Amino acid sequence: MTATPRTGPYICGIDAAMDVISGKWKALILWELDNGTRRFGELRRGLPGVSEKMLVQHLREMEEDGLVHREVYREVPPRVEYSLTEYGRSLNEALGPLGDWGRERIARIGADRIDTDALR
Repeated sequence: MTATPRTGPYICGIDAAMDVISGKWKALILWELDNGTRRFGELRRGLPGVSEKMLVQHLREMEEDGLVHREVYREVPPRVEYSLTEYGRSLNEALGPLGDWGRERIARIGADRIDTDALR
């Protein structure tokens, strides 16, 4: 059973924003796509730990919410590419300060940070 996106009523703007990015991987998908258009396999490699099922589900929801554009190329083998829409880019910009806060938290608590360049 697929979750239907909420359409309100919302308590506040944060509630409406969290509705769109709820889920462990959505903000990370936005971050990965901020680096440019990606094929499914590239996204999966860039997000260690995400299952294929969860990535597909989140991408579909994000497409429904207007954050992600899915382009299917009719060739053999079929090629599918994902990119951010203008709406998705605006959400990424809004998440920027949260990312800054998170980096400060990593430094403050001395947490290890995954070296994403080494994973590619």
